[in-house]
Amino acid sequence: MKSAIYPGSFDPVTLGHLDIVERAARMFDELIICVLDNRAKTPLFSVDERVRMLQKVCSYIPNVRVDSYYGLMVDYAKEIGCHVSIRGLRAVTDFEYELQLAQTNRMLSNGDLDTIFLTTNTKYSYLNSSGVKEIAAFGGDISKCVTPYVEELVWEKIRLRKEKNA
Repeated sequence: MKSAIYPGSFDPVTLGHLDIVERAARMFDELIICVLDNRAKTPLFSVDERVRMLQKVCSYIPNVRVDSYYGLMVDYAKEIGCHVSIRGLRAVTDFEYELQLAQTNRMLSNGDLDTIFLTTNTKYSYLNSSGVKEIAAFGGDISKCVTPYVEELVWEKIRLRKEKNA
């Protein structure tokens, strides 16, 4: 069985992420979306909340599994016996960072992990999770960025944070 890992923070999962998930799932027998706990970022959602969010929005894709991991993605890939990582590219500016990451992961895995880059659908090329959170923080319309389910969760988190800080 050919499997691939699609790692990321997915805070929150956007329509751009889902575009990559759908396309990668057609290429592999199994796609494992791995929510990484990136301590360098300040997340809106906990890892468990992001896992549940992804499970819900990807439930219609039978060969997608959602998991989480704290540590290096190459260690996770080795643990589950996976040799392919999927990364999305929105623009040329993403390429340099993603190429360095892919080369580092290949080195760390002793050549056992390859990265496949998928270019995003142009209608999502502007989209990232940080932008969605910023738009929502200022009360902007995020309905073209995320599914209705995710939009509801984002608004609830924003409301709870405002109440906490009031």
